[in-house]
Amino acid sequence: MRIAVIGTGGVGGYFGARLSEAGADVTFVARNTHLQAIQRRGLTIYSPLGDMHLNDVKCTADTREIGKVDIVMIAVKLWATDEAIQAAKPLIGQKTGIISFQNGIAAEEKLTGTFSSKHAMGGVANIAALIEEPGVIRHNGNMASLIFGELDNTHSQRTQELLRICEVANIKAENPADINRAIWEKYIRLVTMSAMTTLCRMPIGPIREDTNTRNLISQVLLEIINIATARGMKFSDDVLSKQLSIIDSYPSSMVASMCGDLRRGHRLEVPWLSGTVAKLGKELNIPTPVNEFVYAALKLYENGRPENAQI
Repeated sequence: MRIAVIGTGGVGGYFGARLSEAGADVTFVARNTHLQAIQRRGLTIYSPLGDMHLNDVKCTADTREIGKVDIVMIAVKLWATDEAIQAAKPLIGQKTGIISFQNGIAAEEKLTGTFSSKHAMGGVANIAALIEEPGVIRHNGNMASLIFGELDNTHSQRTQELLRICEVANIKAENPADINRAIWEKYIRLVTMSAMTTLCRMPIGPIREDTNTRNLISQVLLEIINIATARGMKFSDDVLSKQLSIIDSYPSSMVASMCGDLRRGHRLEVPWLSGTVAKLGKELNIPTPVNEFVYAALKLYENGRPENAQI
């Protein structure tokens, strides 16, 4: 199976490396010092699930050098989505599937608008990983899974082939009954984890143990569930308690990637997370006061650390 990974960060670098080691023909798309390091020294993965190093990695900044592939995996930050979609165009053959493993809920609509439902698929990545230094990916914790499928929830050959190679790579992978609901369920937790760990500048453990901040977690979750329900998603009656249970199962040291981005002075995905929840709330006339507060509190950092920041 030929796979192109656009965005060789924590998500794309980790899963792409596992698939490559398992025998898939993987080409990574990267830029700048990360690209140069991979081309010179290969790609290194440090993980509790097993370290690895790939030599002679196929890696480029120009997707025109790759040719047509079976699967395109998009794993860039949300502000780079449009650029990634343009980069993907030379990779699309007659049967190519293109899957966003990004955060957020907007990518699938963009993929369908550009490539049609014939190519666009849905995806969810669950992992805490980042670029530790150019050419090196650090995976934190044992969580590492992929969920993907056709947007109309039909079974397809390309889905089955990708599931097969994931199994060979020892990647926990699933083709759910409803990929759109899976995307929303990930979004519910992601926005909550991003909001709370970034706002508090702390890992999730002490946040969920404190009465006041645990109450905030529940409020953030409930606001997003209300938005999703209004958008047509159907959840079980105990969806709130289920989402809280999943968050309670995370390692106490876990932080969302947005918290790490804030600490390092990088751009934040907050406009696509709590910012989008607040925007949808206004459009749907659904109150989202906690997410509105989170967005307002972090908005001044969305383009990186301001010069007059005190942290």
